[in-house]
Amino acid sequence: MILMHRPRQGLVHLLAAALIAVLGSGGAWAEKPEWAGGGKGQGAGPPGQMKKADERRSQRAERPRHDPRWDRDDDKRRHPSERRDRAPREARDRRAPVIVVQPGSYFNDGQRRHVHQWYGDQYRTGHCPPGLAKKNNGCMPPGQAKKWRVGHALPSGVVYYPVPQPVLVQLGTPPAGYRYVRVANDILLLAIGSRMVVDAITDLGRML
Repeated sequence: MILMHRPRQGLVHLLAAALIAVLGSGGAWAEKPEWAGGGKGQGAGPPGQMKKADERRSQRAERPRHDPRWDRDDDKRRHPSERRDRAPREARDRRAPVIVVQPGSYFNDGQRRHVHQWYGDQYRTGHCPPGLAKKNNGCMPPGQAKKWRVGHALPSGVVYYPVPQPVLVQLGTPPAGYRYVRVANDILLLAIGSRMVVDAITDLGRML
């Protein structure tokens, strides 16, 4: 019995030693390298691979984003802020310059002839414009005294009327800063703002 018990104890010790050796080697295999840590931003690979990944991320961050507005042609390729600054300046450049008209020097003979002919036809058919009354000798204003003078401002109490479109076509577009009006039997060129009478076509309907 004693001879049989000793070999069994030796076998147990041998198995225990083998188990300890296996567990020890397994712990060594399970140990991670320094670059394989478990935190965020770690464990991405060996140091060389991590450096290349950092360089790629840096290049992507520095690369400007594509703006489709830069694909447009001509002036639209300008940056929006430049276009905003430029637009008011271009609008100012397109505005017609104010022309100073010398009193009594605007209307020519052709304009006067066309205006008198148009109003003469209206008067002969009995169509008197507003502010004029039908008389035996045509359309006459209530009072004969003229209350305006070329080179002076139109008095505030004087009533004036717009000029009909057919007459505007014959006169042409007034200079910038001026307008046409009718006062009684006269067409006046007024300076906007100051109301100065710059020129006039008088006695409408009278054939020249």
